[in-house]
Amino acid sequence: MPIRYPRPLRPGDRVGVTAPSSGVAPALLERLDVALRDVQARGYEAVVGRCMDGSGHISASAADRASELMSMLTDPTIRAVVPPWGGETAIDLIPLLDWERLRDAEPTWLVGFSDISTLLAPLTLLTGTATLHGNNLMDTPYRIPEGLLSWFDIVAAPAGHRFTQTPPGRHRATGFDDFAAFPGVREYTLGSEGTWRRLDRRGAVEAEGRLIGGCIETLCNLAGTRYLDVSAFARTESPEGLLVYVEAADQDAFTICRHLHGMRLAGFFDRANAVLVGRTSAPDSSSLSQHEAVLDALGSLNVPIIADVECGHVPPYMPIVNGAHGRIVHSPSRSELTQTLA
Repeated sequence: MPIRYPRPLRPGDRVGVTAPSSGVAPALLERLDVALRDVQARGYEAVVGRCMDGSGHISASAADRASELMSMLTDPTIRAVVPPWGGETAIDLIPLLDWERLRDAEPTWLVGFSDISTLLAPLTLLTGTATLHGNNLMDTPYRIPEGLLSWFDIVAAPAGHRFTQTPPGRHRATGFDDFAAFPGVREYTLGSEGTWRRLDRRGAVEAEGRLIGGCIETLCNLAGTRYLDVSAFARTESPEGLLVYVEAADQDAFTICRHLHGMRLAGFFDRANAVLVGRTSAPDSSSLSQHEAVLDALGSLNVPIIADVECGHVPPYMPIVNGAHGRIVHSPSRSELTQTLA
């Protein structure tokens, strides 16, 4: 089952907007409109679904959310599906999606991160469809720092395209912008300096493999199930190994440590040639930092572990294509991730 890349978006194509997890509260609808106008400014038609209610933690019933997501992913006129953001319980869609139908359908880009990674990784592993772990729709209006790309850049790229991203060297220290008070905000507040660092030992790193990963707090609940059989995927699609990336959203270091131990025991990291760890603002625990939690759980893998990568909940964001061939280079003078849509 070779990796299937959706055809590149062209002006006039339709972009589906639905909330498989959390919807958009009334106070944030103006920000949603700003983001939708950015989609339209690129020449795309935005198709907003019915499952967008933000009055609770989910936008609609699980059945309705699954039905709408299935409809958009299998509609040949919709070329990408971009949720407003993540949430908490996208896992309830997993048994309701028709994975065989998705495998047979023409591939469509699914874009997002956080709780959306609950859907992204299984979609790639079970159907061979490349998915894009990157900006959510509500982040789309932000100007992208030098060195990084937007999801717009990637969904418009043809199969075989190769692109390289580098750390911008600055990030947001804490918190997020208040979209209710400032719905038109377009500039990240990147007040802290920092770049990638190797956790396991000193020394330069060069590693390759197909990319797969996502949010620790959501994916840990699928580890060991058929929906997250990373080892089987590696055997058929990447016998040379994987580049596995993970990121902590907000749970303390002890909890993240336990989650990573469980994912390792379930085989999630078995074929990893290197592990990329997203920068996090999640709290340290009393005697264990977030970096120490990663080493405690994954140090025995004896593969390079690169931390503070821009693939987490701390802005800015580095889009990563699940299923793409990746090559990571990290040294005191050079850090970069190259992805090839092949």
